[in-house]
Amino acid sequence: MKTTQRKWDMMTKEKRDKLVQAIMTYFKNERDLDMGIIAAEDTLDFFLDALGPEIYNKAVQDSKNTIKQSFDNMEIDLDLLFQK
Repeated sequence: MKTTQRKWDMMTKEKRDKLVQAIMTYFKNERDLDMGIIAAEDTLDFFLDALGPEIYNKAVQDSKNTIKQSFDNMEIDLDLLFQK
């Protein structure tokens, strides 16, 4: 059986299955709605498509800020090594 390649396939099949199950459980418990696997997978894909780019960009920006802070700290440390 051929599997579908999704844009946001960054998680393992096990993790994806757990999230799909969590979506189904949420809708059953909170909305009294029996959601099937396909609908739960579509819901997960919708949220990954809608939120994925924003989360990704935030992670890249956080990484840039961390690296910049590390370089700033290293520059300070190196300046302290200058002999007077």
